[in-house]
Amino acid sequence: MTTFVDRVELHVAAGNGGHGCASVHREKFKPLGGPDGGNGGRGGDVILTVEQSVTTLLDYHHSPHRKATNGKPGEGGNRAGKDGQDLILPVPDGTVVLDKAGNVLADLVGQGTSYIAAQGGRGGLGNAALSSARRKAPGFALLGVPGDLQDIVLELKTVADVALVGYPSAGKSSLISVLSAAKPKIADYPFTTLVPNLGVVTAGSTVYTIADVPGLIPGASQGKGLGLEFLRHVERCSVLVHVLDTATLESDRDPLSDLDIIEEELRQYGGLDNRPRIVVLNKIDVPDGKDLAEMVRPDLEARGYRVFEVSAVAHIGLRELSFALGELVGKARAAKPKEEATRIVIRPKAVDDAGFTVTREETDGEPLFRVRGEKPERWVRQTDFNNDEAVGYLADRLNRLGVEEQLMKAGARGGDGVAIGPEENAVVFDWEPSVTAGAEMLGRRGEDHRFEAPRPAAQRRRDRDAERDEAGREFDDFEPF
Repeated sequence: MTTFVDRVELHVAAGNGGHGCASVHREKFKPLGGPDGGNGGRGGDVILTVEQSVTTLLDYHHSPHRKATNGKPGEGGNRAGKDGQDLILPVPDGTVVLDKAGNVLADLVGQGTSYIAAQGGRGGLGNAALSSARRKAPGFALLGVPGDLQDIVLELKTVADVALVGYPSAGKSSLISVLSAAKPKIADYPFTTLVPNLGVVTAGSTVYTIADVPGLIPGASQGKGLGLEFLRHVERCSVLVHVLDTATLESDRDPLSDLDIIEEELRQYGGLDNRPRIVVLNKIDVPDGKDLAEMVRPDLEARGYRVFEVSAVAHIGLRELSFALGELVGKARAAKPKEEATRIVIRPKAVDDAGFTVTREETDGEPLFRVRGEKPERWVRQTDFNNDEAVGYLADRLNRLGVEEQLMKAGARGGDGVAIGPEENAVVFDWEPSVTAGAEMLGRRGEDHRFEAPRPAAQRRRDRDAERDEAGREFDDFEPF
């Protein structure tokens, strides 16, 4: 059974925003107490967060579909809907988030680092929030906005200071087991190591991590063996250690040719040329291995490599190697630029930026004008097209934003098609300049004349006062004989 997964495709869905509520307060002796519909709740976000206790992406390999909860709809009595709960997805340190095209969206390194993979939809406004001096009793509310749907790829790149690279069965697992407290699987056959192993090494006052990368073979950078699958785990390491087998039983191999082949694979993979290298000649406890190590050492040093002869089994040369690695790690850490506080860059919107665009397209020989922009598209998603007053409110908002003016400048005429939104999910209608909605039959849009009508008791008093005034005028006009 697979216990280590370092690359998965994840399908995340944020929560939808709750719908706003259209409600009118009703109470004894107050038949029309005004709008009191509450706002809908916000949908939950999907957030990736680094957790040090998580070391694999196995959970997402088995359950790749994750969804946050939706926001609750608003209710009467000015009761707002409950916000959806954010979905926190723990990921290992060193996880890279990519889109389907391979573009890097986030590089998550360090405990607590987080990234919002899918944004929850905002809740719709209730009619209480939509009321104004001109729109006293809106008979509609805004719908909640759907949450984001994203398909992302998670790749794990091990965060370690030192990487052990080399042929299968070169002794990398044995070396990491004696340098640290790690207990990897060790056997006398190739590709024993199927997953990267991590260990912590203490060399004096320096503490560093060391990674055992599964064996590389010729063609690893093109996908042969396990190399391509795990070469990404070398990218973050500061020091590369070539573990060369001096006691191999294969007649066509020797330490120098092994080194050349591994270096060529690293070169083809790319991005590792500036890492310091150390060569470890392993298995010198074998008589032939000791002789071969002494034979090739001068050639390796002539190439500029720092060479260590060790035996993981006999524990020979390990202390010198661990301190040398600690020295290189210390230099690499000192050379890294100091982390600066995140700079907040404020980019004000240009004065002439309308926040939307209008483009002309041709569909079956007929002109179609497409409107794209965050506000128009969101407003369309929030509109209940079964409510004439809501449609009229949308028309007012688009007009105030300047959409109608831009359509005229683009050459749109009455009856031309207008699409708001992307091609796969657009609202299309026939455009009429200064179009009015059916809500105007109620008077000015958004107003309710029921509030302007007098109450029965007050009307009766006005009628009695009018009768008295009329009777008084008749008495004044009376002339005695």
